[in-house]
Amino acid sequence: MFLLRVHSVDADHPLDPQTIFRSHSQSNNPKFSERRGALHLFRTSPRSSLPTQTSPSTLLFILAVPNYLSFHDFIPFCGPHLDNFYDLLFIRNDGTEDRYSVLIKFADQFAADEFYSYFNSRKFSPAEAEVCHILFLQSVEYSEYAEVAGTPPPGCTEIPTCPVCLERLDPDTSGIMTTLCDHSFQCPCVSKWTYLSCQVCQFCQQQDEKPNCFICGTIDDLWVCMICGFVGCGRYKEGHAIQHWKDTQHCYSLDFKTQQIWDYVGDSYVHRLNQNQSKIDGKLEEINFRCTSLEGDCDTCECPEDSGINGALFKSKVETIVDEYNRLLTSQLETQRQYYESLLVEARSKMESSMTEAVEKAAASEMQDIQNELEKWTEERNVIAEVNQKLIKNQEIWRKKVKEAEEREATSTKAMNERIIDLEEQIRDIKIFLEAQKTIDKMSDSNGIKDGTVLPVAYESSPGHKKRNKKSGRRRN
Repeated sequence: MFLLRVHSVDADHPLDPQTIFRSHSQSNNPKFSERRGALHLFRTSPRSSLPTQTSPSTLLFILAVPNYLSFHDFIPFCGPHLDNFYDLLFIRNDGTEDRYSVLIKFADQFAADEFYSYFNSRKFSPAEAEVCHILFLQSVEYSEYAEVAGTPPPGCTEIPTCPVCLERLDPDTSGIMTTLCDHSFQCPCVSKWTYLSCQVCQFCQQQDEKPNCFICGTIDDLWVCMICGFVGCGRYKEGHAIQHWKDTQHCYSLDFKTQQIWDYVGDSYVHRLNQNQSKIDGKLEEINFRCTSLEGDCDTCECPEDSGINGALFKSKVETIVDEYNRLLTSQLETQRQYYESLLVEARSKMESSMTEAVEKAAASEMQDIQNELEKWTEERNVIAEVNQKLIKNQEIWRKKVKEAEEREATSTKAMNERIIDLEEQIRDIKIFLEAQKTIDKMSDSNGIKDGTVLPVAYESSPGHKKRNKKSGRRRN
């Protein structure tokens, strides 16, 4: 379990949830705040096992969040887990402007374990190298005094807060999984992870300049403190590195030459393989060869008396090495499994993004085709509408012409009918005249009739007929 102490003279500054959430809607009302200070991270037992998902703590500490992931971007990064937040504190480490830390208090243990299981060792961005390192905290303390904040509690040792330096340590010490490369000096991932505020990372990147001891100035057998970046000489020189540990209780130092980390408290290397190797190297000198006498009589050769004990010790050490290599192989296989799973996740995300892009491109192309078809049919509709307007105008014109023709036809028909009626009356008058003439010719007293008077006979007829009678009467007279 880990403890966190913050040297800060500042207080928590509440943040407006509206400015933090933007478009994200939250069901609860967590408290958001920001604070500045110097972080000191301690571990209760350097040799204890890694924190598991069932660690009894609802307080999680995200060690380092890169600055390209702002406060506003960190909220969408948490996703639906944000609903389980009870309190969230953004901590800006003094002198470290390229990253910040996040302290999260959850409502219950299940929510904390679920968040740890999902986000621990997860990349903040698929295109970047930074990984989310999460630690379960036992407590958080704030102090206005640097000495109080930097002094390890009883039974605790301070560990680095730089994620690169923390990954250099053994997982049993740092509480996080190390990388496959262990961040050597010329490792490409160090340049991606470079934090200019970490002096250890600065020394690792300075290939052209040779560091020297801060006290005596020697350039041989140099060790750099993993906590504060102090460079001192080893115990076989002036011993300024170990003296720094005695003065500050910073127990982890990095050997510039071998890239190995020494633990002054345990008086050994932090990696188990280096621990066993150092013990074996110190004792292999005492082991001699087996007896080469053909008779098997050790009195006739120069074998020491305790050769059997030394042989058993050598065998036990070999078994220890084999066991250690097996454990190392298991841990590396597990690390590689996680690494390739992350690659699969990245490949899946890339495939999904490419599929989404292809679907969007196909949809855009289809929409463009539909738009072109729509424009084509719209143009044809306009042409048809224009032709229809012309036809309507022609229809009106022809309607007027037909109406005029019908009116002329009606007038002509009426005049013709009147003409026919007039002719029929004239024909009838002629018939009457001819019949009267015949009748007169047949009569015997034609001379008397000739000198007589013809009396008119009443006859009803149409006005036109009357007019015709008048005309015929005039003709008769």
